[in-house]
Amino acid sequence: MLNDKTWFELKSAIIIQTRMGSTRYPGKVMKELTTKKKIIDYVISQLGHSKYVKDTIIATTILKEDDEIETYCKKNNIKCFRGEPLDVLDRYYKCAKKFGLDIVIRITSDAPFVDPELLDDLMKIFFEGKFDFVSNNIIRSYSIGFDVEIFSFKTLTHTWKYAKLPSEREHVTTYMKKNHKAFKLYNLKNPEKIPIYKFTIDRKEDLKLLQEIAENIKDRPILMKHIINLLNNNEKILKMCKDETKISEGYEKSLKEDETFLEQLNNNERSKISKSFKEIPLDKK
Repeated sequence: MLNDKTWFELKSAIIIQTRMGSTRYPGKVMKELTTKKKIIDYVISQLGHSKYVKDTIIATTILKEDDEIETYCKKNNIKCFRGEPLDVLDRYYKCAKKFGLDIVIRITSDAPFVDPELLDDLMKIFFEGKFDFVSNNIIRSYSIGFDVEIFSFKTLTHTWKYAKLPSEREHVTTYMKKNHKAFKLYNLKNPEKIPIYKFTIDRKEDLKLLQEIAENIKDRPILMKHIINLLNNNEKILKMCKDETKISEGYEKSLKEDETFLEQLNNNERSKISKSFKEIPLDKK
């Protein structure tokens, strides 16, 4: 838990993980969503509407290809940190430590419509409940692309020290989610029972849906309620959406790497490592 500091005494910041070297769609964050507005521009702009968090840091890798990300940050006066390409947990820990953060809000750069109102709701829950970790995706009831994860630096430090599985190192928060005995967790459930759609960019074919949404909604920021209203009134765009309750391709790959990692350990070492976390989909009953 947090020390007995008030909300305003604690240093909070959004850390956005991003890189140019996506396996499925290289350079995706720099693709134009609308004229002269890139995916990453939308992410930054959306988060800028948060009432409670005003500091944003982009955490990219030390690889040469990500010099473009650092250049983008300098041009747009955004703080930048460069760290491990694959061990994203290490990147988050060292970034948070460098900037002296007490609270970290984790956002991924492939989600151009991340909802600042949802972020603020989770921030209030985090502080009022004195939680170690809050999110809306331990048990998923929100569409992919609205994910927000908030945790203390103390929680991040513990995770950085003890998380061993490849999935825990790459996906940052899986160790937190499955250790309910070590951490005080909270999962925000969507009050509306709606399909789980995907509003992130993983492949080239995802770009068209995101462009249609950005072009057909005039409000800024684009909130979840605006997108739901658009889908309810635009059959063409609704047909472009896919129900996405299955586990993500990237995480599925990490789970296979976990299996290989565990096979290389002896029984004693293996027994000390907790099983991989598998995200629980929305109950459709």
